[in-house]
Amino acid sequence: MLFMFYLFVTASVAGALGVLAFRNPVYSAMSLVSTFFCLGVIYIMLNAEFVAVIQVLVYAGAIMVLFLFVIMLLNIRPSGESIKIDLTKFLAAGLTIGILSQLIGLFLSPLQFGPSDSFSAEAVAEEGSIAVIGRLLYGEYVLPFEIIAILLLVAVIGAVVIGKRRFNSGNS
Repeated sequence: MLFMFYLFVTASVAGALGVLAFRNPVYSAMSLVSTFFCLGVIYIMLNAEFVAVIQVLVYAGAIMVLFLFVIMLLNIRPSGESIKIDLTKFLAAGLTIGILSQLIGLFLSPLQFGPSDSFSAEAVAEEGSIAVIGRLLYGEYVLPFEIIAILLLVAVIGAVVIGKRRFNSGNS
């Protein structure tokens, strides 16, 4: 089991590096799909079946179809120019290092990440992880869930309007 975990972690990291390494955006998007599938397998190994299914359905399915649609709509071609070093790349590298150091500090701190008494492993195993997630999502966090749903609906409508406008102007 540990060997399989390391195998899929390695495949996931290789897929993530492939996203950065490929110059063709379609290959990069497909590499991201493989990373999402590897993460889904890792979630299954961690007994988080619901998260694994959502990972594959939402990210590998819906989000990547949207990414590929945008890539094809914009007709992005890989550029042949060399990498230029400028101020924005230094700022992005500094921001990345800052976020990474914050994450490392967060994981190394002895803080608790939530109430451990109401959602312990025994309580989740007794009631079921999907029931706990459903009760939290449609109970305590229903307002943020509805706001995100409306935000996604507005994003889809905006993408359709932009795509239709671009399609209609191309046919004129």
